[in-house]
Amino acid sequence: MESTKRILIITARWLFILCLPALLLTASIGFAVNSQWLYEYGFDKYNVGQATGLADSELENAASGLIDYFNSNKDSIEITVIKDGQSFTLFNQKEVAHLKDVKGLIWLDYWVLLGTGVYVLVYAVVSLCWLTRECRRRLATAVINGSGLTIGLILLLGLLALLDFDRFFLQFHLISFANDLWQLDPTKDYLIMLFPQGFWYDATLFCAVLTVAMAAILAGVAGGYLLITRRREIF
Repeated sequence: MESTKRILIITARWLFILCLPALLLTASIGFAVNSQWLYEYGFDKYNVGQATGLADSELENAASGLIDYFNSNKDSIEITVIKDGQSFTLFNQKEVAHLKDVKGLIWLDYWVLLGTGVYVLVYAVVSLCWLTRECRRRLATAVINGSGLTIGLILLLGLLALLDFDRFFLQFHLISFANDLWQLDPTKDYLIMLFPQGFWYDATLFCAVLTVAMAAILAGVAGGYLLITRRREIF
């Protein structure tokens, strides 16, 4: 009985450690997806207004429309913008179909975020409130280990992206999508004109930095707790 309990405790702790990288990364991605300022930053940096012929107000409308669509239960997206005094539907059928696939990935991110978040929260609450001081120390150690694992994984992925982002970006699409709808024409498809590859490099860097920052903060808090408790025992 005692050995079974020990196995369950160790399994629960390792599951917590493994959930932490997924939680932090999906949280970063979810934040980026819903950050209109990030979209507008890309529009400004890559002169999207000039490439598309759309005014800043229309680009803002497109960004907010995409965010609304990603968080809605709508099956397809339809955004109308004005260019040269005439209104038209921004995305063609191929782009609409691809955005539906993208939305599926975003919702997968949300579900992973929810699942890992619930487990991490429950494990932390149980460790902090119902168990012994030694369990709280183990929680702090698990946070440090999970944060370290997160930073290590992100640095590895970041290194791969920095060495050859084109290949990294291509492999992501080949793994994530079961079709070739993502192969768009930058001369006529507005989706790729709105979000050129440089934007995705910046967005990837943003998510990586945010994930590492959150992991570092968690590790710092957990390390501080362990340091304080050990000093109290000494003195």
